[in-house]
Amino acid sequence: MLIAADKFKGSLTAVQVAERVTAGLRGVVPDLPVEALPVADGGDGTVDAAVAAGFERREVRVAGPLGQEVTAAFALRDGTAVVEMAEASGLQRLPAGVFAPLTASTYGSGELLRAALDAGARTIVFGVGGSATTDGGAGMLSALGARFLDADGEPVAPGGGGLTELARADLSGLDPRLSDVELILASDVDNPLTGPKGAPAVYGPQKGASPDDVEALDAALAHYAKILEAAVGPRAAEYAAAPGAGAAGGIGYGALLLGARFRAGIEVMLDVLGFASALERADLVITGEGSLDEQTLHGKAPAGVAAATRARGIDVVAVCGRLALPPEALAPAGIRRAYALSALEPDPVKSMAQAGPLLERVAESIARDFLT
Repeated sequence: MLIAADKFKGSLTAVQVAERVTAGLRGVVPDLPVEALPVADGGDGTVDAAVAAGFERREVRVAGPLGQEVTAAFALRDGTAVVEMAEASGLQRLPAGVFAPLTASTYGSGELLRAALDAGARTIVFGVGGSATTDGGAGMLSALGARFLDADGEPVAPGGGGLTELARADLSGLDPRLSDVELILASDVDNPLTGPKGAPAVYGPQKGASPDDVEALDAALAHYAKILEAAVGPRAAEYAAAPGAGAAGGIGYGALLLGARFRAGIEVMLDVLGFASALERADLVITGEGSLDEQTLHGKAPAGVAAATRARGIDVVAVCGRLALPPEALAPAGIRRAYALSALEPDPVKSMAQAGPLLERVAESIARDFLT
C-alpha cells in the first residue's frame, strides 16, 4: 500500500494526509504494510514533501514579498536542492487580508536560490506556484546579480508595477555559479508571460489585482520583455512566449532566462522523491488533494501519480475534500474511484475543520472496499 497524496489546502499538510489515511486503513486492517510518500507539484508544500522523503531542511533569512525579512526553507540531498518560491514570495507571506499586486517582489526567491548555490547544490529543482507576485522574476534576478535601471540609472521600484519605468537591463553581473548547475523549472501551469493567457490576466486577480492593475501589469511585463530583448537578444522574446513563462507571476520567465528547463512539477517531484522505486513495492496507490476538479486533470499531483501508476497496471484511488469531477472523468485519468470528505460532511467549513477525522473514516471505507 502506497499513499502518495498532496496537501488538503487550508486543512491538512501532505504528511498529515498520509498519517490520517494510514490510521484509517489500519483501523480495519491492523497489520497492513503502508508506505507514505507525500507529494507536491511545485507549489506550496514542495519543500515539506522533499523533507518527508529524506531531504535535509535548510532555513535561511530572506526578503518576503513586501521586503520584510522572513525565515524560508529549502531542501537538500546529495547535491540536489528543492527550492520553493512560495517559501519566500508566496501569498502566505503577506499579512492577512493584504494584497500587493503591483509592488510584491520575488527578491527573496532569488536569495533562496543563492542559498542553495552556497550549500553546494549542483541540481536545483525550482518549484513555482502560490506566488504573491507578478514581477516577471525581476526581483529574483536582482538578488542573483542582475540590474534593472530607470532612465536616470537608478534601480526601478520593486514589483511588476515598477517595471513600467524600466529603461535598461544588465544581466552581466548574474552569479557565475548559475552556469554550472542544472536548473529545473517545476510548475503545474504552462501559461506564457503576457496576453489573454498570461500571468497578469489569468492569475493577477487571485493576487488582488483589479482590472486596471491587470492591464498595467500586462503592459509592464511586455515592456520588461522588450528591454530584456535589447539586453540579451531574441531569446528573451522566445522565452516570454514559452510554456511556463507565466508561472507564479512570471517568475518562470526569469528562470528560463537563467537557463532553466521547464518540466511539469509533479513529474519532476515524483523523480526527485523516488516514486518509481516506491511503486515497485505497492499493490494499491492512494493519491489525492483538497479539491479534485477540472484543474486536477491538467498537471496537478493526483493526475501525475495516477498516470505513473497506471503505466504499471496498479489500481489508484483518490481521496479529496471536495469532488467536482463526474465518475466518467476519473477512469481516463487513471483513478478507479474517488472518496470525498464532502460525502460525509457537506458543510465546507465543518468539513475543513474536521478534515483529519473525516479522512480516517474515508480511509476505513477504502480498506473495506479494496482490502477485505
